[in-house]
Amino acid sequence: MDYDLLLDRAYSSLPDKASSGSRFEMPVVESFVQGNKTIIKNFDEITQKLRRRPEELMKYLSRELAVPMSKEGAGLVLQGKFHDRMLNEKLKRYVESYVICKECKKADTKIVGVERGVKSLVCEACGARSPVRV
Repeated sequence: MDYDLLLDRAYSSLPDKASSGSRFEMPVVESFVQGNKTIIKNFDEITQKLRRRPEELMKYLSRELAVPMSKEGAGLVLQGKFHDRMLNEKLKRYVESYVICKECKKADTKIVGVERGVKSLVCEACGARSPVRV
């Protein structure tokens, strides 16, 4: 048989690729409104998946939503009513700016302080460094 024909037959018998190869999954905010407060139930889980300190994410959300907030147990209490859609959108922007590497697009990063208060996003996969404003 012809080599190209055998090769085509072998490729057609392979299963389709199931995933994109990325092991990072964007966490989803689970929240509910109680009176005039919004409570994010899975805040600790989100910070663990993102490998960031809770204080960093709280500072970002407080600045973006312009509301005071406090951490209570494994959750986060926001002073105001917010829908899951808006909170997930803010979290997505945080991940794009402060978690995902600008070069290789992987989430294997950490934030380190360099000098004079300027912090850098350092990728543990490719070694790229990019300045971030925290």
